[in-house]
Amino acid sequence: MKTIPLRLSLAERRELERRVRHGSGRMRDARVARTILLLADGETYGRVAELVGCSPTTVGLWKERFSQEGLAGLYGRHRGRQAKALSPAVKARILEWTRHQPTDGSTHWSTRRLAKALGVHHMMVARVWKEAGVKPHRMERYMASNDPHFEEKAADIIGLYLNPPQHAAVFCLDEKTAIQALDRLDPVLPLSPGRFERHGFEYYRHGTLSLYAAFNTKTGEVIGKTTSRHTSQEFVAFLEDLVAHLPEGQELHVILDNLSAHKTQAVQTFLAEHSRVHLHFTPTYSSWLNQVELWFSKIERDVIARGVFTSVKDLARKLIRYIRQYNRSPKPVKWKYSDPARRINIMPVSTVTGH
Repeated sequence: MKTIPLRLSLAERRELERRVRHGSGRMRDARVARTILLLADGETYGRVAELVGCSPTTVGLWKERFSQEGLAGLYGRHRGRQAKALSPAVKARILEWTRHQPTDGSTHWSTRRLAKALGVHHMMVARVWKEAGVKPHRMERYMASNDPHFEEKAADIIGLYLNPPQHAAVFCLDEKTAIQALDRLDPVLPLSPGRFERHGFEYYRHGTLSLYAAFNTKTGEVIGKTTSRHTSQEFVAFLEDLVAHLPEGQELHVILDNLSAHKTQAVQTFLAEHSRVHLHFTPTYSSWLNQVELWFSKIERDVIARGVFTSVKDLARKLIRYIRQYNRSPKPVKWKYSDPARRINIMPVSTVTGH
């Protein structure tokens, strides 16, 4: 025996039929709309419950809401789970536990692991971490300088950046060693919409070379040279090339690291013969003070990391070509030093050399 059909206006029927057809909408909305349409066609509660997949009581509930409120009554009224209060004590407990290593042998907490240990919801842990800026899954490495003359050397180099000597050139110099000429055995598949560029897993090593680079702190230009080795003889030869690029009589200040090849007798002999060349060594474990390292990271990203090189000569040719293209529009580093907790007084004239 059929029930008395619901009366639907043309607009209501169209909206309900749209909800049934709407594939991207919520499944609950489609089921409720189908329930009302079946009741409007005169189907019984039991038949509607069978077709829709719910109980007859639920069918009667939606019919009553539609009869009283129309389409406005067909929304979910589940009040959801009652939110737990996030008190300052709970926040402090979460952060205190986060600072200590888990007892299960893992190295750091996850939101769910910590939530289980504390008996709270994992989203509560996530909110506390976000508010406090805590990211246990992240890690940074650092290298502390053990140079007893760190302050003096750092002040000397920072002074060269911020207050360089007049009528003198300041260069940051370093070697990028053991650059591999890697050739892919499989062809590189270019990127396309929705797909990354793909490189084959297997490769062939053609050999290695070293790249000497001197970064002009004023103009941003780079003087580069590739060599098969990075001995003291190659370093002195590069210094001679550097001097040859400067106007006659101009002083040259070179910032470099403490590599043993930079302090040999051959280097001392070169300095004795070129009195206008001054070497400034960075403190130990302080390569971040050398601006050429920033440029090395750039050429690593642009050329080396994803490059395909058929030979060592091909690698050298592409490195030098990149340097020439870069020097068409070089950019100096805008050096800043600001640390209210620890100030380094910049010397008016750089004096530290040969350390």
